[in-house]
Amino acid sequence: MSDAPVTLSQVAREAGVSLATASRAINGSATRSVREDLRERVLEAARRLAYSPDPSAQAMARGRTTALGLVVHDIADPYFSTIAAGVARAAERAGLIVTLASTEHSSARELAFVELARRQRSRAIILAGGRLEPEDGGASAGSEAPAGGGASAGGASGEPGADGGPGPGETGPADPPVGADGPSADGARPVPGALEAALNAFQEAGGGVALVGQPIGGLPVVEIANADGAADLARALHGLGYRWFAVLAGPDGHRTAADRTAGFTGALAELGSPVAPDDVLTCPFTRDGGYSAMGDLIKRAEAGRLPELVFAVNDVMAVGAMAAVRDAGLSVPDDVAVAGFDDIHTLRDVSPGLTTVRIPLAEVGELATELALGRAERTRTTVRGEVVLRDSTPPRPSATPADQS
Repeated sequence: MSDAPVTLSQVAREAGVSLATASRAINGSATRSVREDLRERVLEAARRLAYSPDPSAQAMARGRTTALGLVVHDIADPYFSTIAAGVARAAERAGLIVTLASTEHSSARELAFVELARRQRSRAIILAGGRLEPEDGGASAGSEAPAGGGASAGGASGEPGADGGPGPGETGPADPPVGADGPSADGARPVPGALEAALNAFQEAGGGVALVGQPIGGLPVVEIANADGAADLARALHGLGYRWFAVLAGPDGHRTAADRTAGFTGALAELGSPVAPDDVLTCPFTRDGGYSAMGDLIKRAEAGRLPELVFAVNDVMAVGAMAAVRDAGLSVPDDVAVAGFDDIHTLRDVSPGLTTVRIPLAEVGELATELALGRAERTRTTVRGEVVLRDSTPPRPSATPADQS
């Protein structure tokens, strides 16, 4: 018996059809269809002969591969890995394979991955992560937050995450192409609007697109109601009797950070407990960023006392803040209460339990996949979080029953 692989011509002869019909039955076609009885005959012949289709031939015939690209800022970050789990589940149901890429907080790499997915004829692409606020003469809303922190901490920044380094499972080009939309010799970000243009071109070529975070132009997006969730948290904490707050606000200009900070501080101002500007500290969206910013608060409070509660705009920053309190010989919540945002599954076992805003991140990944594949009823979906009160923010002794209702 020959060890040579079975060819499509052999399958066609076995099924008694032409080579073109066998190709359309197995590989599909963007323009032609095959009668159901003929298709079944060809597929049965392929099964008998143990024929394995050529993925490249299928992509040529269908105009698309079975790959779905997922681009995140940092795969080591549990925020993104949880979204990725949801994307993988939905992709499997659709018969697709997820190709995962980590930008390492580089907007140039993000753009390069979109271009690569277009060249490789991916079925769809999903971009997950926060964006920069528009700036006069600067980056557009379609650009990613740059690495670098605010006034009080060091480390990489971007969407809520761990470190700025490469994550496991990363794929894609090590060095994005240089050009008008790529990095210059000094590592500059792509020109404003380049990412939106690349995504629109991917769509126009027949691919599906979805974003997680904030919208870019009119592209499909699963938008997180960051401001609303943070405002809900502020009202719940105020109801527990807290009146003096500080905020670890993430990096300057980052839309996720800005929305969460604005929602939290705005709600408190309406309740008569405004947050002093000096009590809003910028820092990277990382554990180390939260640690350093909380350390600054503690040093500043040596001549006085700490705020009653510190809100970190994501959970990993909150965990870093709690570690800084502990390393200073203080206690959460006895000396200062701490709250976060996201309800990262892997952080639910920290002690004391962290008060936060729960975002169903795996569900967000599934919703984004449905959007990218054109299976959702709307092209824009908003996901609102749920406040989860835990031991890191117990009721204040001064809180009345009416406050807590």
